[in-house]
Amino acid sequence: MRISFLPLFVLVLPLLEIAGFVVVGRQIGALATVGLVLASSVAGALLLRHQGFGVMKRVRAEMDAGHDPSRQLAHGVMIVLAAILLIIPGFITDIFGLLLFLPPVRDLAWRMFKGRIVLATNFSTGGFRGRRREQVIDLDDGDYSREDDLKRGPDHNSPWRRLKDD
Repeated sequence: MRISFLPLFVLVLPLLEIAGFVVVGRQIGALATVGLVLASSVAGALLLRHQGFGVMKRVRAEMDAGHDPSRQLAHGVMIVLAAILLIIPGFITDIFGLLLFLPPVRDLAWRMFKGRIVLATNFSTGGFRGRRREQVIDLDDGDYSREDDLKRGPDHNSPWRRLKDD
């Protein structure tokens, strides 16, 4: 029998956060506690913006080099989770959020969970560079006109089918 700790965690976390507010409020005062909570929310939003753009640049660099960007994508997901944890009011979630912003902690989490996570990608061993691209035909304005098409009539052997005009 497998026990799910998620419902228990959802019930216990708010109680722990309230206890954290009480402990911190006793030490530094109620107004300073509210200020810390607001500052952590603003910091979470700012860090999400700054770190998020950095992760997107690294994902793009991995893709341009023809490498699998799954590690960088996982880091991006963890940064979003870290920012959400910072934005949520509470000191316990802030601690976990700040820890997730640290790259060594994200690397440790990636090593622990990468065997359980399946990322579906189109990356082969050759990456983008090894794949054949579709052929593109570029026509100038004089290369094609609708009048020429109407004079010739429909090509029934063409793989392209035209719908009747209204």
